[in-house]
Amino acid sequence: METEPEIEIEVGVGPWEGPWPAGEHYDPQLLAEGDRRNVVDRYRYWRLDAIVADLDTRRHPFHVAVENWRHDLNIGTVVRTANAFLAAEVHIVGRRRWNRRGAMVTDRYQHIRHHPDVEAFLDWTRRHDLPLIGIDNLPGARPLELAVLPERCAFLFGQEGPGLSEPARLACASVYSIAQFGSTRSINAGVASGIAMHAWIRQYGVANP
Repeated sequence: METEPEIEIEVGVGPWEGPWPAGEHYDPQLLAEGDRRNVVDRYRYWRLDAIVADLDTRRHPFHVAVENWRHDLNIGTVVRTANAFLAAEVHIVGRRRWNRRGAMVTDRYQHIRHHPDVEAFLDWTRRHDLPLIGIDNLPGARPLELAVLPERCAFLFGQEGPGLSEPARLACASVYSIAQFGSTRSINAGVASGIAMHAWIRQYGVANP
């Protein structure tokens, strides 16, 4: 049985053709060699720090936090999704180290803050007057699909498997669950974070793209 040859898809753009554009935000090396990064067309050939600075002018006022007690492999997905939805910051609660592979280098563009434990994170949210919104399918959790979310808030996701720790759950102003209709008890924490962030975007981000 013959197999079809794999088709290589070239990502990004090659060297700039013609006279180079003016502007300090452009990276001379990228202009000369091409830009193969996974960035939207708006940021082609831009310096990394220039991209971050521009994103900082438009970031949404919601934060995303995830507990990391067992080196959760989903944190990279959370970071990548937070970058896509332009979250203000991602907070890692617990172990500082996390697997960056799933972030697909988006951690270079996304602000990430570490907190050694839940209490340190809660102290930070109190000082910044951010209500804590837990996402977990715990008894008594209300449906996320019907929630009216605060515009300024911090979503908190528990460790894959056990979910939110007890101190984290008790500190939440609200806990919401994501509707499920199949046989599995829970969905992937990275997927859950994307659903929650998009719920915020539907309420606030779409009207202010």
